[in-house]
Amino acid sequence: YTVDSNSRPKRAVTTARAVTATTRTPAQSRRHSSIVSSLGVVVSASGWPDRHDGRVPNLPSTAPLLFAHRGGRAHAPENTLEAFLLALRLGATGLESDVWCTADGVPVLHHDERIGRRFRRRAIPNLDLQDLPPAVPTLADLYARVGSRIPLSLDIKESKAVSDVLRVASDHEALHQLWLCHPDPELLARWRDLDSEVVLVHSTRLERISGGLERWAADLADAGIDAVNLPEPDWSGGLVSLFRRFGVRCLGWDAQHPRQIDRLLRLRLDGIFGDHVDRLVDGAERLRSGP
Repeated sequence: YTVDSNSRPKRAVTTARAVTATTRTPAQSRRHSSIVSSLGVVVSASGWPDRHDGRVPNLPSTAPLLFAHRGGRAHAPENTLEAFLLALRLGATGLESDVWCTADGVPVLHHDERIGRRFRRRAIPNLDLQDLPPAVPTLADLYARVGSRIPLSLDIKESKAVSDVLRVASDHEALHQLWLCHPDPELLARWRDLDSEVVLVHSTRLERISGGLERWAADLADAGIDAVNLPEPDWSGGLVSLFRRFGVRCLGWDAQHPRQIDRLLRLRLDGIFGDHVDRLVDGAERLRSGP
């Protein structure tokens, strides 16, 4: 696959806003239907895009990234160097992990905040690096083993870790392949001021979006947020087309089964996260081979 995380699509300029509300007047409903129709988004009775809308949106400029979730935890212990290296050997074109910062300012890769055995579990931000088990890798350890050319998506578990994460990525000349994910778009927008190269990702679910879909997409684009990451069931062809209109990349997570992977690949998402690297690679091969 050819991967170019530096190529950012230009933002589309628009002032239109979709109207979505729990209760609409007949006039509002007609206006909403007109707006949604113009976007090519198929919605269900709830007002959200229909996940069964199978139309193919505009194609991305590169092949979809296949992110090994927590290093591809179906194949090796999650978030370990063993897992990350095996994922790349199996064909992953991107790696995903979770990052915390130790008390002495070292970004480490671990999903849970607390570490240790049952009644002696302690929070990583309260521990120095030397107090962590050897199996917990640092971000620098990962870069030392895989280099700076592999797209790396990090779920930021605490906002204060961002400056140290950027420092380590910069030391390894890897900022252009760093994807920072967080559920708070306002926080992500502030991170844009810290670096212009890093890819910012709004990770969320449709059920958490209270405003209109087009307003959401426009706000992300205006804030310099590059991508949106939604669980597999939330995606539809119409929704992909909407975000593409604003130059926002589309990512799907929790794609574990072949049918889920195939559906997201047919929708031409820009990246897919899954535990099973072999299934991701097989799905990409099926897409290339055609029916």
